[in-house]
Amino acid sequence: MRASSARRRAATLAVSTGRPMPGNSGTGVQAPSGGAGLARPCAASVGTTTQATRMSIRMGSEAIARARARQLDAASAGDANYAMTFLSALEARVAELERERKHLLAVIEILKEVSTSLHFIDILQAIARKLGEAFGLDRCSIFLAERGGRSVRLVASYEDPTIRNYVVDLERYPELKRAMQGGETVFIPDAATDPSLKHVKSELLSRRVKSITVVPITWRGVAIGAIFLRTFRDGPTFSDDDVRFVQVVAAITAQALRNAHRYEHLAQRQQETRETMRRMELERVALLSFLRRLLAAFGEREGAWAEGLLPRASADELDRLVGVAMAVIQEEAKGR
Repeated sequence: MRASSARRRAATLAVSTGRPMPGNSGTGVQAPSGGAGLARPCAASVGTTTQATRMSIRMGSEAIARARARQLDAASAGDANYAMTFLSALEARVAELERERKHLLAVIEILKEVSTSLHFIDILQAIARKLGEAFGLDRCSIFLAERGGRSVRLVASYEDPTIRNYVVDLERYPELKRAMQGGETVFIPDAATDPSLKHVKSELLSRRVKSITVVPITWRGVAIGAIFLRTFRDGPTFSDDDVRFVQVVAAITAQALRNAHRYEHLAQRQQETRETMRRMELERVALLSFLRRLLAAFGEREGAWAEGLLPRASADELDRLVGVAMAVIQEEAKGR
Protein backbone atom coordinates (compact mmCIF):
# COMPACT_ATOMS: atom_id res chain seq x y z
CA MET A 1 0.00 0.00 0.00
CA ARG A 2 2.78 2.30 0.95
CA ALA A 3 4.71 1.38 -2.21
CA SER A 4 1.71 2.13 -4.36
CA SER A 5 1.29 5.55 -2.74
CA ALA A 6 4.95 6.32 -3.27
CA ARG A 7 4.74 5.43 -6.92
CA ARG A 8 1.68 7.64 -7.38
CA ARG A 9 3.48 10.58 -5.79
CA ALA A 10 6.51 10.00 -7.99
CA ALA A 11 4.31 9.85 -11.10
CA THR A 12 2.56 13.05 -10.14
CA LEU A 13 5.89 14.77 -9.55
CA ALA A 14 7.19 13.58 -12.91
CA VAL A 15 4.12 14.87 -14.71
CA SER A 16 4.33 18.27 -13.05
CA THR A 17 8.06 18.74 -13.73
CA GLY A 18 8.27 17.01 -17.10
CA ARG A 19 11.04 14.70 -15.84
CA PRO A 20 11.09 10.86 -16.12
CA MET A 21 10.21 8.84 -13.12
CA PRO A 22 13.11 7.45 -11.12
CA GLY A 23 14.18 4.10 -12.41
CA ASN A 24 12.74 4.72 -15.84
CA SER A 25 14.99 5.68 -18.82
CA GLY A 26 12.14 6.85 -21.11
CA THR A 27 11.11 10.43 -21.65
CA GLY A 28 7.53 9.66 -20.70
CA VAL A 29 6.07 8.46 -17.41
CA GLN A 30 5.06 4.83 -17.08
CA ALA A 31 1.89 4.40 -15.17
CA PRO A 32 1.28 1.47 -12.80
CA SER A 33 -0.08 -1.80 -14.09
CA GLY A 34 -3.33 -1.52 -15.83
CA GLY A 35 -2.84 2.13 -16.82
CA ALA A 36 -0.05 1.95 -19.42
CA GLY A 37 -2.25 3.31 -22.24
CA LEU A 38 -2.86 6.65 -20.46
CA ALA A 39 0.59 7.56 -19.13
CA ARG A 40 2.44 8.65 -22.33
CA PRO A 41 -0.26 10.92 -23.83
CA CYS A 42 -0.49 12.84 -20.58
CA ALA A 43 3.27 13.44 -20.42
CA ALA A 44 3.42 14.64 -24.07
CA SER A 45 0.56 17.03 -23.50
CA VAL A 46 2.25 18.54 -20.45
CA GLY A 47 5.53 18.93 -22.36
CA THR A 48 3.83 20.66 -25.27
CA THR A 49 2.05 23.00 -22.86
CA THR A 50 5.28 23.86 -21.10
CA GLN A 51 7.06 24.54 -24.40
CA ALA A 52 4.18 26.75 -25.58
CA THR A 53 4.28 28.60 -22.28
CA ARG A 54 7.98 29.18 -22.61
CA MET A 55 7.55 30.33 -26.21
CA SER A 56 4.79 32.68 -25.16
CA ILE A 57 6.98 34.07 -22.42
CA ARG A 58 9.87 34.49 -24.86
CA MET A 59 7.62 36.12 -27.45
CA GLY A 60 6.13 38.37 -24.77
CA SER A 61 9.61 39.38 -23.67
CA GLU A 62 10.60 40.14 -27.25
CA ALA A 63 7.42 42.19 -27.75
CA ILE A 64 8.12 44.12 -24.58
CA ALA A 65 11.69 44.68 -25.74
CA ARG A 66 10.49 45.90 -29.12
CA ALA A 67 7.92 48.18 -27.51
CA ARG A 68 10.59 49.52 -25.18
CA ALA A 69 12.88 50.10 -28.14
CA ARG A 70 10.11 51.94 -29.96
CA GLN A 71 9.55 54.10 -26.89
CA LEU A 72 13.26 54.83 -26.69
CA ASP A 73 13.33 55.66 -30.41
CA ALA A 74 10.32 57.92 -30.01
CA ALA A 75 11.93 59.59 -27.02
CA SER A 76 15.17 60.02 -28.92
CA ALA A 77 13.29 61.44 -31.91
CA GLY A 78 11.40 63.79 -29.60
CA ASP A 79 14.65 64.90 -28.00
CA ALA A 80 16.17 65.46 -31.43
CA ASN A 81 13.14 67.46 -32.57
CA TYR A 82 13.22 69.50 -29.38
CA ALA A 83 16.92 70.16 -29.87
CA MET A 84 16.37 71.24 -33.45
CA THR A 85 13.43 73.46 -32.44
CA PHE A 86 15.42 74.97 -29.59
CA LEU A 87 18.38 75.57 -31.89
CA SER A 88 16.18 77.24 -34.50
CA ALA A 89 14.55 79.43 -31.86
CA LEU A 90 17.96 80.34 -30.47
CA GLU A 91 19.27 81.27 -33.92
CA ALA A 92 16.19 83.38 -34.57
CA ARG A 93 16.62 85.15 -31.24
CA VAL A 94 20.31 85.80 -31.92
CA ALA A 95 19.42 87.23 -35.34
CA GLU A 96 16.77 89.45 -33.74
CA LEU A 97 19.21 90.72 -31.12
CA GLU A 98 21.80 91.40 -33.81
CA ARG A 99 19.23 93.39 -35.79
CA GLU A 100 18.29 95.38 -32.70
CA ARG A 101 21.97 96.04 -32.03
CA LYS A 102 22.41 97.42 -35.54
CA HIS A 103 19.33 99.60 -35.09
CA LEU A 104 20.66 101.03 -31.83
CA LEU A 105 24.06 101.72 -33.36
CA ALA A 106 22.37 103.47 -36.28
CA VAL A 107 20.29 105.60 -33.88
CA ILE A 108 23.43 106.55 -31.97
CA GLU A 109 25.17 107.54 -35.18
CA ILE A 110 22.16 109.59 -36.28
CA LEU A 111 22.01 111.36 -32.92
CA LYS A 112 25.71 112.18 -33.22
CA GLU A 113 25.16 113.64 -36.66
CA VAL A 114 22.14 115.62 -35.47
CA SER A 115 24.00 117.03 -32.47
CA THR A 116 26.92 118.31 -34.54
CA SER A 117 24.87 120.59 -36.79
CA LEU A 118 21.89 122.92 -36.58
CA HIS A 119 21.43 123.34 -40.33
CA PHE A 120 18.51 121.21 -41.41
CA ILE A 121 19.94 120.38 -44.85
CA ASP A 122 23.07 118.83 -43.31
CA ILE A 123 20.96 116.98 -40.75
CA LEU A 124 18.63 115.45 -43.32
CA GLN A 125 21.46 114.44 -45.62
CA ALA A 126 23.22 112.67 -42.74
CA ILE A 127 20.03 110.79 -41.82
CA ALA A 128 19.44 109.69 -45.42
CA ARG A 129 23.02 108.44 -45.67
CA LYS A 130 22.85 106.47 -42.41
CA LEU A 131 19.56 104.79 -43.35
CA GLY A 132 20.83 103.88 -46.80
CA GLU A 133 23.99 102.35 -45.38
CA ALA A 134 22.17 100.50 -42.57
CA PHE A 135 19.67 98.73 -44.87
CA GLY A 136 21.57 98.63 -48.17
CA LEU A 137 18.75 100.51 -49.90
CA ASP A 138 18.20 101.18 -53.55
CA ARG A 139 16.89 104.60 -52.65
CA CYS A 140 16.47 106.71 -49.52
CA SER A 141 15.12 110.24 -49.85
CA ILE A 142 13.72 112.81 -47.46
CA PHE A 143 10.99 115.20 -48.56
CA LEU A 144 9.62 118.31 -46.88
CA ALA A 145 6.10 119.58 -47.43
CA GLU A 146 5.40 122.64 -49.55
CA ARG A 147 2.61 125.11 -48.91
CA GLY A 148 -0.63 124.11 -50.57
CA GLY A 149 -0.12 120.37 -50.07
CA ARG A 150 0.13 119.53 -53.77
CA SER A 151 3.87 119.12 -53.93
CA VAL A 152 6.89 118.30 -51.78
CA ARG A 153 10.53 119.30 -51.96
CA LEU A 154 13.32 116.73 -52.16
CA VAL A 155 15.96 118.00 -49.73
CA ALA A 156 18.19 114.94 -49.13
CA SER A 157 19.04 111.84 -51.14
CA TYR A 158 21.18 108.80 -50.35
CA GLU A 159 21.84 107.69 -53.93
CA ASP A 160 22.70 111.21 -55.17
CA PRO A 161 23.61 113.73 -52.44
CA THR A 162 23.86 116.53 -55.02
CA ILE A 163 20.08 116.54 -55.59
CA ARG A 164 18.53 119.19 -53.34
CA ASN A 165 15.52 121.51 -53.43
CA TYR A 166 13.88 119.51 -56.18
CA VAL A 167 10.10 120.04 -56.31
CA VAL A 168 8.10 116.81 -56.77
CA ASP A 169 4.43 116.59 -57.75
CA LEU A 170 2.57 114.29 -55.36
CA GLU A 171 0.34 113.01 -58.14
CA ARG A 172 3.33 111.17 -59.59
CA TYR A 173 3.98 109.36 -56.30
CA PRO A 174 0.69 108.01 -54.89
CA GLU A 175 2.42 106.23 -52.02
CA LEU A 176 4.09 109.48 -50.98
CA LYS A 177 0.79 111.31 -51.30
CA ARG A 178 -0.95 108.77 -49.02
CA ALA A 179 1.72 109.17 -46.34
CA MET A 180 1.71 112.98 -46.49
CA GLN A 181 -2.06 113.40 -46.52
CA GLY A 182 -2.97 110.56 -44.17
CA GLY A 183 -0.05 110.92 -41.78
CA GLU A 184 0.40 107.13 -41.63
CA THR A 185 3.19 104.79 -42.69
CA VAL A 186 2.78 103.23 -46.14
CA PHE A 187 4.45 99.83 -46.66
CA ILE A 188 4.31 98.07 -50.04
CA PRO A 189 6.02 94.64 -49.75
CA ASP A 190 5.99 93.95 -53.51
CA ALA A 191 5.98 97.17 -55.52
CA ALA A 192 5.85 95.46 -58.92
CA THR A 193 2.45 93.88 -58.18
CA ASP A 194 0.84 96.81 -56.36
CA PRO A 195 -2.16 98.21 -58.31
CA SER A 196 -1.39 101.81 -57.38
CA LEU A 197 2.03 101.56 -59.06
CA LYS A 198 1.00 99.90 -62.29
CA HIS A 199 1.83 103.06 -64.26
CA VAL A 200 5.52 102.63 -63.30
CA LYS A 201 5.62 98.84 -63.24
CA SER A 202 8.13 98.54 -66.09
CA GLU A 203 10.50 100.96 -64.39
CA LEU A 204 10.22 99.10 -61.10
CA LEU A 205 10.98 95.78 -62.80
CA SER A 206 13.95 97.19 -64.68
CA ARG A 207 15.42 98.56 -61.45
CA ARG A 208 14.62 95.33 -59.56
CA VAL A 209 12.65 97.16 -56.89
CA LYS A 210 11.22 94.94 -54.17
CA SER A 211 9.52 96.98 -51.45
CA ILE A 212 8.66 100.63 -50.85
CA THR A 213 8.23 102.21 -47.43
CA VAL A 214 7.15 105.79 -46.78
CA VAL A 215 7.24 107.03 -43.17
CA PRO A 216 5.79 110.50 -42.52
CA ILE A 217 7.68 113.06 -40.45
CA THR A 218 5.04 114.56 -38.19
CA TRP A 219 5.09 117.48 -35.80
CA ARG A 220 2.09 118.04 -33.52
CA GLY A 221 -0.03 115.67 -35.60
CA VAL A 222 0.77 117.30 -38.94
CA ALA A 223 2.94 115.69 -41.62
CA ILE A 224 5.75 118.13 -42.39
CA GLY A 225 7.75 115.68 -44.50
CA ALA A 226 8.42 112.01 -45.24
CA ILE A 227 11.22 109.45 -45.43
CA PHE A 228 11.07 107.40 -48.62
CA LEU A 229 12.86 104.01 -48.68
CA ARG A 230 13.12 101.51 -51.53
CA THR A 231 14.81 98.08 -51.41
CA PHE A 232 16.34 95.82 -54.07
CA ARG A 233 14.50 92.65 -55.10
CA ASP A 234 17.59 90.57 -54.30
CA GLY A 235 18.38 92.53 -51.15
CA PRO A 236 17.41 91.98 -47.51
CA THR A 237 13.75 91.83 -46.52
CA PHE A 238 12.30 94.93 -44.87
CA SER A 239 10.64 93.62 -41.70
CA ASP A 240 8.10 95.14 -39.31
CA ASP A 241 10.91 95.85 -36.84
CA ASP A 242 12.72 97.79 -39.56
CA VAL A 243 9.59 99.84 -40.22
CA ARG A 244 9.27 100.65 -36.52
CA PHE A 245 12.93 101.63 -36.46
CA VAL A 246 12.41 104.07 -39.35
CA GLN A 247 9.42 105.50 -37.46
CA VAL A 248 11.74 106.20 -34.53
CA VAL A 249 14.19 107.87 -36.89
CA ALA A 250 11.33 109.95 -38.31
CA ALA A 251 10.46 111.16 -34.80
CA ILE A 252 14.11 112.09 -34.21
CA THR A 253 14.13 113.88 -37.55
CA ALA A 254 11.03 115.89 -36.65
CA GLN A 255 12.60 117.04 -33.39
CA ALA A 256 15.88 117.87 -35.14
CA LEU A 257 14.02 119.90 -37.76
CA ARG A 258 12.18 121.76 -35.02
CA ASN A 259 15.45 122.60 -33.24
CA ALA A 260 17.07 123.63 -36.52
CA HIS A 261 14.07 125.83 -37.34
CA ARG A 262 14.27 127.50 -33.93
CA TYR A 263 17.98 128.08 -34.34
CA GLU A 264 17.61 129.52 -37.81
CA HIS A 265 14.69 131.70 -36.68
CA LEU A 266 16.74 132.98 -33.74
CA ALA A 267 19.76 133.55 -35.97
CA GLN A 268 17.56 135.44 -38.42
CA ARG A 269 16.15 137.62 -35.64
CA GLN A 270 19.64 138.35 -34.36
CA GLN A 271 20.73 139.24 -37.86
CA GLU A 272 17.74 141.53 -38.25
CA THR A 273 18.48 143.12 -34.88
CA ARG A 274 22.08 143.72 -35.82
CA GLU A 275 21.01 145.28 -39.10
CA THR A 276 18.49 147.50 -37.29
CA MET A 277 21.08 148.67 -34.79
CA ARG A 278 23.57 149.30 -37.55
CA ARG A 279 20.98 151.36 -39.44
CA MET A 280 20.11 153.38 -36.32
CA GLU A 281 23.78 154.04 -35.67
CA LEU A 282 24.26 155.31 -39.17
CA GLU A 283 21.19 157.54 -38.84
CA ARG A 284 22.56 159.02 -35.61
CA VAL A 285 25.94 159.69 -37.15
CA ALA A 286 24.31 161.28 -40.18
CA LEU A 287 22.13 163.51 -37.97
CA LEU A 288 25.05 164.66 -35.84
CA SER A 289 27.14 165.31 -38.89
CA PHE A 290 24.36 167.38 -40.36
CA LEU A 291 23.91 169.42 -37.18
CA ARG A 292 27.63 169.93 -36.81
CA ARG A 293 27.97 171.15 -40.37
CA LEU A 294 24.89 173.35 -40.01
CA LEU A 295 26.20 174.96 -36.84
CA ALA A 296 29.65 175.35 -38.32
CA ALA A 297 28.22 177.04 -41.36
CA PHE A 298 26.04 179.29 -39.21
CA GLY A 299 28.96 180.18 -36.94
CA GLU A 300 31.07 181.38 -39.80
CA ARG A 301 28.73 184.31 -40.25
CA GLU A 302 29.90 187.54 -38.65
CA GLY A 303 28.42 188.07 -35.24
CA ALA A 304 26.55 184.77 -35.29
CA TRP A 305 27.86 183.74 -31.86
CA ALA A 306 27.25 187.05 -30.12
CA GLU A 307 26.69 185.36 -26.80
CA GLY A 308 27.82 188.46 -24.98
CA LEU A 309 24.50 190.04 -25.74
CA LEU A 310 22.70 187.43 -23.56
CA PRO A 311 22.12 188.13 -19.86
CA ARG A 312 24.24 186.26 -17.35
CA ALA A 313 21.24 184.26 -16.16
CA SER A 314 20.43 183.07 -19.65
CA ALA A 315 23.99 181.82 -20.17
CA ASP A 316 23.86 179.89 -16.88
CA GLU A 317 20.50 178.33 -17.84
CA LEU A 318 21.85 177.24 -21.21
CA ASP A 319 24.81 175.58 -19.55
CA ARG A 320 22.47 173.77 -17.13
CA LEU A 321 20.27 172.50 -19.97
CA VAL A 322 23.29 171.20 -21.88
CA GLY A 323 24.45 169.32 -18.79
CA VAL A 324 21.02 167.75 -18.29
CA ALA A 325 20.82 166.72 -21.94
CA MET A 326 24.24 165.07 -21.82
CA ALA A 327 23.32 163.22 -18.64
CA VAL A 328 20.12 161.91 -20.23
CA ILE A 329 22.02 160.75 -23.31
CA GLN A 330 24.57 158.89 -21.15
CA GLU A 331 21.85 157.15 -19.15
CA GLU A 332 20.02 156.08 -22.29
CA ALA A 333 23.25 154.66 -23.66
CA LYS A 334 23.68 152.55 -20.51
CA GLY A 335 20.17 151.17 -20.77
CA ARG A 336 20.74 150.07 -24.35
